[in-house]
Amino acid sequence: MTEMKDVKSGRERLGSRLGFILLSAGCAIGMGNVWRFPYITGQYGGGAFVLLYLIFLAIMGIPVMTMEFSLGRASQKSPLCVYDGLQKPKQKWHIHGWASFIGMIVLMMFYTVVAGWMLYYFKAMAFGDFEGMTNTEIEGQFGVMLSNPWAMMICLAIVVVAGFLINSFGVQKGLERVTKVMMIALFALMVVLVGHSFTLEGAGEGLKFYLIPDFGKMMDAGIFNVIAAAMLQALFTLSLGIGSMAIFGSYIGKDRALLGEAVNVAVLDTMVAIMAGLIIFPACFTYNNGQTAGGPGLIFQVLPQIFANMPLGRLWGSLFFVFMTFAALSTVLAVFEAILACVIEKFGWSRKKACIICGVGMFLLSLPCLFGYNLLAGFAPLGKDIQSWEDFLVSYVLLPLGSLVYVLFCTNKRFGWGFDNFENEANQGKGLKVKKWMKGYMQYVLPAIMLVVFVFGLNEFFGWW
Repeated sequence: MTEMKDVKSGRERLGSRLGFILLSAGCAIGMGNVWRFPYITGQYGGGAFVLLYLIFLAIMGIPVMTMEFSLGRASQKSPLCVYDGLQKPKQKWHIHGWASFIGMIVLMMFYTVVAGWMLYYFKAMAFGDFEGMTNTEIEGQFGVMLSNPWAMMICLAIVVVAGFLINSFGVQKGLERVTKVMMIALFALMVVLVGHSFTLEGAGEGLKFYLIPDFGKMMDAGIFNVIAAAMLQALFTLSLGIGSMAIFGSYIGKDRALLGEAVNVAVLDTMVAIMAGLIIFPACFTYNNGQTAGGPGLIFQVLPQIFANMPLGRLWGSLFFVFMTFAALSTVLAVFEAILACVIEKFGWSRKKACIICGVGMFLLSLPCLFGYNLLAGFAPLGKDIQSWEDFLVSYVLLPLGSLVYVLFCTNKRFGWGFDNFENEANQGKGLKVKKWMKGYMQYVLPAIMLVVFVFGLNEFFGWW
């Protein structure tokens, strides 16, 4: 894996196994871990939710990730063309390739905007913009930002330009090199922030809420609601179902078995999610009277108040939003690479040409989400803003149904690739391997779980029951 390109396919290669693990983990590690996971945990009762989330991550997330890696490595193609050469003649699995491509674009249409929010808050913390404000004024700054399209456009432009500029240097020289540094810095920042949180007065209560399951709290939140949220979070946090993991499978050799690599990525991803909670909940119990159910505003409205009221809060707040920015950018870089691989493969463009065209296109396509909070605020079908609908399409439709398609293709011999082909590909190399006894589970139980996730997700969004 030290060559820039594979001799047979001419495809770019990652420079090391560490690069593959960090890139794949970087794609999975993002706002699902450090933004969504803490507020969902607070909303659904703490430790009991965390326990269910870990269970579903193991029985659902890791198998699907192994399949995505396997399809990418076997096909040596982008997510758009991953079924080419694997599907039988006249089959239509390749339609999902287009759905994956569209899904990645829609994901970035709102993800880049939220990544820009992280930059905005880092700047605000670093320059002391919140100093001297009351808690009510600090909470209101989130609305001030959303109402200012020009400020958000500048942050969005920085995210998009930086992402495609880094990727323009190639897989090894750009994406892998920068992601390694950024991920190491992210973990270092987390260790510092967690260490600081452990020194806070409310650390004991916060950790008890977060790490010790209280099934009474789960009952209060509604057991089916908690199960549904845990299933959706396990799928969302790994970005499964739209090919963003398959692309990295296509960039690695066959010296490592893929189930073990999926476990490694899931462990890193989970470590970041858990550590994000270790940072946030002790602070909530120290400075926010134990209020943890702040919803999506927990990061942008509650935590800035906490930082403003703690010693050296400007320093700790700045470090926290640097960490948040790195987490967001790691996913942006990874998904941008998957999008680039699709257009380069489909249209034969050079990497630099693809970066310019995709960069301009991505910026323009992200504007509806950005304007949905100001210029287009009145456009809210069924009471949902533009970002909510974009998130719905990706998180509640394409991720579970896309994962279902991967599972059916990899386990059905008559209509798809088949379990034997999947097993042979996944098990090449050293490490943890797929076992024969897993076939029945993957072929029958896993699809049923995907359908349950899809139905539960629709209910969570529309509130049917």
